[in-house]
Amino acid sequence: MLESFAPGQPGIDPRWTSSAKSGIGTALSTKSPVWFTLSHGILNEVFYPRVDRACTRDLGLIVTGPDGYFKEEKRDCWFQIETTAPGVPIYRMVNTSLDGSWEIEKHVLTDPDRPCLLQNLTFTATKGSTANFRLYVLLAPHLVNAGAQNTAWIGTHKGQDVLFAQGHGNCLALASSVSWGAKSAGFVGVSDAWTQLANKGELEPAYARAENGNVALGGEILLDGKARTALLALGFGASPEEAAENALASLAGGYDKAAKTYEANWQSWQDGLVKLDHISSQPLNNYRISTAVLAAHCALNPAGAAIASLSIPWGASKGDNDLGGYHLVWPRDLVETAGGFLAAGDAKSALSILSFLREVQLVDGSWPQNLWIDGEAYWGGIQLDEC
Repeated sequence: MLESFAPGQPGIDPRWTSSAKSGIGTALSTKSPVWFTLSHGILNEVFYPRVDRACTRDLGLIVTGPDGYFKEEKRDCWFQIETTAPGVPIYRMVNTSLDGSWEIEKHVLTDPDRPCLLQNLTFTATKGSTANFRLYVLLAPHLVNAGAQNTAWIGTHKGQDVLFAQGHGNCLALASSVSWGAKSAGFVGVSDAWTQLANKGELEPAYARAENGNVALGGEILLDGKARTALLALGFGASPEEAAENALASLAGGYDKAAKTYEANWQSWQDGLVKLDHISSQPLNNYRISTAVLAAHCALNPAGAAIASLSIPWGASKGDNDLGGYHLVWPRDLVETAGGFLAAGDAKSALSILSFLREVQLVDGSWPQNLWIDGEAYWGGIQLDEC
C-alpha cells in the first residue's frame, strides 16, 4: 500500500511554548539522557541526548465528543500538580475540564534504564459515560532545537503501531500500552491532528506522512468503560528503530518499575546533602525542591556543564532562528549553581563545574556570554554581571 502524504507542506512558521514551567525532571542516570518540562498541565520541551537539545514543543491531549465537542488540556482545564516525594521530581498532574465533564490524571517521569519518557494517564468521565468522549494525543516534534525540517509518519515496530518523527540526526517514537485508533501525521496549522479535530471532529488516517516541515503527530487512545488507563512511552534514538525499541522496552518494563528506580536515584543523591530542611506549615519543602532544580539542569557529559534553565523565554514568539534563551550554559549562572551545590554539601558537583569552566575559558581569561555544553559560543556580548 502506498503511503499517503499530508497536504500543506511546510506548515505555519514553527514556534516554541511558554517558559512558565511548573515542573522539570530527569532520571539521574547515564542510561537515560532525557530531561523534561511541564507547563499548563502538559508535557512541554523534552531534551535529548543533551540537556541543551530540545526535541519537542509539547505533548498534550485533546478530548472530543458529540455535537462538535472539542477541548484541549492546556487551554480548557483547571490544573493541579504535585511531586510524589520531597526532592524527587516525579509528578502527579490532575487536569479537570472547565465544564466539569471529565478529568485526566497523569504521572510523569523518565525511564532510568533507557532514553524514554513515560506518562501514565487515566481518563475519567465525570458527566456521563466514557463512551461519550474520544481521547487523542497531540505531539509536536521539534528535532533538534528546530521546528522546521522535521518529518513525521505513522509506522510499526515489531508488529505494534508507533508514531515516528525524525530531524537533524535524531528520532523519536511514541507508543501506547493500549491500542491506537485513528492516527495521523500532518503539517501544523494546515493538516495536523489539532486542525483536523477542530474542523471535522476526527482524524484523516490517509495522512500517514508529513515530510520536511513543521509537523505534528496525532493518535486516538481507545477508551472503554467508565475510566481508562494508558501508559504512553516517548522513546528517543539515533534511528527510528532505536527510538521505537526504547519506547516498547519501557512499556514492557512498566511504569512502577521505572518509578521505583527513579525515586531511589533521587533519594540517594538527596540523602548525601546537608540536612537544611525547614519544616513548616507549608506543604512544600523548598530546600529539596531547590536542590532538585540544580541537579536537573546538569549535563551527563561533560560533567560540570549545567544550563541556566530548561526553557526558551518568550517561546511562543521564538522561532528556529532566535533560540537564544536559557537552555545554554551561562557562566554567570553556572557560578551561582556551583555556590548552590557547595551550600548543600555537594562539593563534587561544584568541583566539576570548576573543571568545566577551565575547559571553556577563552585565551584572554574571559568566558563567552553563553555557550552550548560542547563549548561552542552562542552570543558574544559582555554583561555587567559577568564583569
